[in-house]
Amino acid sequence: MADGGEPLRALLVTVNALLQQRRYHTALAVLKGFRNGAVYGAKIRAPHALVMTFLFKNGSLREKLKAIAQATYTHSRNLAYFVFTYKGLMALQSRLQGKKIPFHSFFAACIGGWLVFGENNPINSQIIMYLLSRILFGLSRLAVEKGYVPQPKQDPFPLVAALIWGTVLWLFEYHRQTLQPSLQSSMTYLYDDSNVWHDISDFLIYNKRSTSK
Repeated sequence: MADGGEPLRALLVTVNALLQQRRYHTALAVLKGFRNGAVYGAKIRAPHALVMTFLFKNGSLREKLKAIAQATYTHSRNLAYFVFTYKGLMALQSRLQGKKIPFHSFFAACIGGWLVFGENNPINSQIIMYLLSRILFGLSRLAVEKGYVPQPKQDPFPLVAALIWGTVLWLFEYHRQTLQPSLQSSMTYLYDDSNVWHDISDFLIYNKRSTSK
């Protein structure tokens, strides 16, 4: 009797042989980019959504789990779509022009950003703000490396930290509506909720006293 696993082994041999073909490398790289985007998006979002949902959101356990799953799916899907779009456009431009140039990366990412992250929703907003902070740091370092800005004689990080914290707390205290909702929730927990207590239970053990009788 033939081994029942033989067809599967033959399929794996065929697939592995296909993966080794250099002529398919570009297309396969696009597909693996899609895969990596989906996996990385889920890994990043699931723990964050779990913590933020159980810390700051009300509702039943089912509602909370549904919110976590939805946030994780959205982040995973969007990142997968973006990587697929970016790598696909990079390959197309390189093929059309016969070489890779810096503008290709900027253009492909602009198109991907517009198509995938153009909708203003909480997930996309968090991702864009995350990238913005790193872009500002990166451009600052690049400006120094290229000589556009003199090399600081002292580490500027303490001044940057002071200005950022001063600005964000000023916004929170006097223009709270301008801040992203999850940041508002975090700061409310830290700075507002710590002003209210009734006894030792909601002073030390819990943040807020239960309203149930």
